[in-house]
Order: sequence, then C-alpha cells, then structure tokens
Amino acid sequence: MSWLNDFPALGSKLLSEIRRAIDGGFRDFTREHGETLEQFFEPLREFLLLSERLLTQTPWPLVIAGIALLTWLAARSLRIVVGTVLTLLLIGVFGMWDDTMKTIAMIFVCTVVALALGLPIGIAMSRFDRLQRWVSPALDVMQTMPSFVYLIPVVMLLGIGRVPGLIAVVIYAIAPVIRFTNLGIRLVDKDLLEAADAFGSSAWQKLRQVQLPLALPTIMAGVNQTIMLSLSMVVIASMIGVQGLGQPVLKAITNQYFAMGLFNGLAIVGIAIVFDRASQAYGKRLQKHLEAQHG
Repeated sequence: MSWLNDFPALGSKLLSEIRRAIDGGFRDFTREHGETLEQFFEPLREFLLLSERLLTQTPWPLVIAGIALLTWLAARSLRIVVGTVLTLLLIGVFGMWDDTMKTIAMIFVCTVVALALGLPIGIAMSRFDRLQRWVSPALDVMQTMPSFVYLIPVVMLLGIGRVPGLIAVVIYAIAPVIRFTNLGIRLVDKDLLEAADAFGSSAWQKLRQVQLPLALPTIMAGVNQTIMLSLSMVVIASMIGVQGLGQPVLKAITNQYFAMGLFNGLAIVGIAIVFDRASQAYGKRLQKHLEAQHG
C-alpha cells in the first residue's frame, strides 16, 4: 500500500511534466510563428485604429449626432435617444470623452469580428448535429473559463497591445452569437421550411429567405449579450494595453483613486445601458414585424 502514500507526489510530478511540455511547446510555437501571426492580425489592428481615429478626431457634436441617429434607427424610441445623448454629454463634461470613444471603437470592432466568425459557426451547428455536439462543450468551457486566463496565450503569442486584448475579448464574448444563431435557426417553424421545399427552394435560399430572417430576433439577443460581455472584459483587457475606460479603472485600483474608478465605472455602465436598450428595442421591433408578416 506504499504506492498510496506516493500517489500525491506522483500526481504532482506528472502535472509538472505536462505543464513543462505545454509551456515549452507554446514558447517554441511563439518563437517560430510569432512574427507571422502579427502580420496576419495587422488588418485587424488597422481596422481598430481607423475606428478609434474616426471617433476621437471627429468633432464631438457630429459623433453625438451620429450615435443618436443610429440609436433612433435601431430603437425608434425618443426616450432612448434622449438618454443616449445625455449619457454622452455627461461623459464629455467629466473629461472621459476620448477614453469612451476608444472603448466604443473596441466594442464595435469586437462585435463585428464576433459576428463574422460566430454567425457561420452557428449556422453550421444548426445544420449538422454532430458539429453541435462537438462545439457545444467548447462553448461551455469558453463561457466558464475565468476571463483572466484568455490573456495568457494571446500575450505569449502577440505580446502587449490592442490586438491581443481585442482577440481575448472576442474569444470571451463570441459564444452567445454562436449559441443564439444555432438556437434561432433551429426554432424556425418546420411548416415554413416544408412550404419553402414545396416551392423548390434550395438550401441556400431557405437559409437566406426563411431561416435567417425568422431567426434574426434571437440572433439579436445573442449580439446584445456579446456586446455586454465585451464591455465587461474592457477593464481586464486594459491590463495588456487595451486603451479606453478600462485603463483609468485599472489605475484607480492600483493607486486607490476611488473617485476616478467610480466615474469611469459609471461611464462603462452608461455605455452598456445605451447599447443594451438600443439592441433590445431593435430585437423587439424585428419580432413584432415578423409576427405581423406571418400572423
């Protein structure tokens, strides 16, 4: 029975060997392919920089007017538009305009990338049950993994900067888009699909003209959750160089500046409420429109 006494030591030794093998392999991969990866993600960095310059260098009245217009087109609610304008004015009055614009640029780019990657995966999951069985556990891990863990591999691969933070945010926030796209397409009424088949629609025509339009309200719920998760990751991503409202919050934590942390935290909350209300209102409008069409 002596092996029972040695079991903890053997387990610790095995774990140490596994960790060394993984870390060593990761470092070798980084040294060999790190520069190639940086070049691969260069267009993403340029897209983010362009978005930041557009929001920070455009005169603030035009930015507020543009955001208010987009909010109105999405929500068609004067109350939400007024709340959006007041939130942005307060952010400007308290000197957080540039950081807020950088944060909005980051959220915009992260959402675009998450949609570009998540929608095809969600569509594929809805069509192939085997793929769903493989991808769902991976999404479970992604959603339960501590957010700090996502910073480790991207920093090892790409170092400190905007792009590593952006990639970490996308990985953390992409799961809802995939799940809700898959769910929305699977919930489409089978009778409508049979009717499309009766008219001789191809698989692509059914997807484009029937499934995606009917699933759009559910997909918008996934987009809403992706935006909220991206905002929640902003402060953590600031640890590896992501600019925006997260950096003052991190500075406030480090130096115990309560007022700075409070005001910047409230700015993040304000932006989150604006995005949440606008996207939810848009989803409800889509739902009513579809019900009117098919009801």
